[in-house]
Amino acid sequence: MGIWDTGPFDNDTAADFGGDLDEAAWEEREPTIRGVLVRAASPVDFLGIYDGERAVAAAALVVAQHHEGEPVCLNYGPSEPVPELPADLRMLAVDALDGVVSDRSELAEQWAEAANWSKWRQEITRLRDLLDPPIPPQEEALFEI
Repeated sequence: MGIWDTGPFDNDTAADFGGDLDEAAWEEREPTIRGVLVRAASPVDFLGIYDGERAVAAAALVVAQHHEGEPVCLNYGPSEPVPELPADLRMLAVDALDGVVSDRSELAEQWAEAANWSKWRQEITRLRDLLDPPIPPQEEALFEI
């Protein structure tokens, strides 16, 4: 794995994906991001490491356009603008991230053996929670029993 940290663009594959987006025509950028997310979200027997790394990067691009999101890595993410992404990509990105951390993912398998596995997993959870916030626990009962 050409990985140097736990961020979405902190690996060779994701950095290359950012470069591919920069080289793509404006109208091809959203379909490229969608295609990466669809591949990771699809119920396949095994999600390869490179597909997983690209999916995390694509999900980070979706998060970056969310009102609570933050910009993607300026050094390794795309340097050219990404068009406004349609709202349906949010749930697709959630499904892709779920695939990335599943037991069918080579990327999750590789990270499970790394010393900083929990830091990587926290980053994936952070991205996922920005896209699909967990429902906070209810503090008061709705009905008396």
